[in-house]
Amino acid sequence: MTTGRSHGTGTGTGQSAGQELEGMSPEQLARLAAELDDVEVVHNTRKFPVPGTRAEKRAERTVAAWFALSALSGLAFIVAFLWWPHEYVGPFQPGHTLYSLYTPVIGFTFGFAVLALGIAVISYVKKFFPDEVSVQQRHDGPSDEVARQTVVAQLVQAGKDTTIGRRTLIKRSAGAAAGLFGIGLGIAAIAPLVRNPWKEGDDSPLWITGWKSKPGETVYLRTDTGVLGEIARIRPEDMEPGSMQTVFPYRESERGDKEALLHAQRASDAPVMLIRLRPGTPVVKRPGQEDFNYGDYYAFSKICTHLGCPTSLYQAQDNRILCPCHQSQFLATEYAKPIFGPATRPLPQLPITVNDEGYFVARSDFIEAVGPAFWERRP
Repeated sequence: MTTGRSHGTGTGTGQSAGQELEGMSPEQLARLAAELDDVEVVHNTRKFPVPGTRAEKRAERTVAAWFALSALSGLAFIVAFLWWPHEYVGPFQPGHTLYSLYTPVIGFTFGFAVLALGIAVISYVKKFFPDEVSVQQRHDGPSDEVARQTVVAQLVQAGKDTTIGRRTLIKRSAGAAAGLFGIGLGIAAIAPLVRNPWKEGDDSPLWITGWKSKPGETVYLRTDTGVLGEIARIRPEDMEPGSMQTVFPYRESERGDKEALLHAQRASDAPVMLIRLRPGTPVVKRPGQEDFNYGDYYAFSKICTHLGCPTSLYQAQDNRILCPCHQSQFLATEYAKPIFGPATRPLPQLPITVNDEGYFVARSDFIEAVGPAFWERRP
């Protein structure tokens, strides 16, 4: 040991040091590594000095059981994430219970996999790591050559002290748990990228909203009264100058259809702010959207183009639309362009008019994507 220390400090040649190190056993190399690091082992006692006792086997089975539970939970998460019914099913319809359990199931299985994996690791440390008290002196600067060559032996010796090498049951269960947990994380991370959001062309979900109409179908602007089946379509005379209402799409074919009415109100891209400016208010219109308004009435998406929060506040004094989440502000008199905060593009404007019955209707769907700005937009 003394010779090894002298080689490490440079009193001998590197070649002689290497030859002497090659002749040492792993235990000797580990002790040398501790000495080179100025580590003094004050106390080191194994949890099970006599291998193969009932208590040791019981502890091993306990740790392996937690790893196995983590592996099973990780496998259940993968199966549920890929094959559990996740398409929307309305209340009182066949399959609604399974659909409503999708999020709880994947949440529980993923969470339990993490919990069981953590308990298994902590249990192994507490049950099998030796009780050791060591004191190490602190040194500055890089380690010398001998220290770098002996650190691997020190790690190997640590593995022997923790007895992980001879515990096949724990290694296999831990490998299964870590592997399945890693696969689950990979699937959860990659799965959203596998689906092609543009596969339906112009009818892709990111392009269309509930305001898109079919031939011969009228889409009305409807306000929420708090009663789902109560239909309240909007007329121009229903609003005072300087006022705002939140409106949703409505079709006469949806009357009495609670599922369709509920979907229209809950769809993330459906809410629209219908604003009536004061008469004579100067307005700057966006090129190509000069006829999207009806008189002093303008309809803008209520979904902030920053991170999708609802722009629920309207200040009639200065005609500003405010997002309460991150304080983005949009100017209603200039095609709802952002004038403050992190939002980078205007709120999409819904083309509106009034039909022969005197109700506000949507002339078409939005001509651009609703919601947070993303990498692809229509001209």
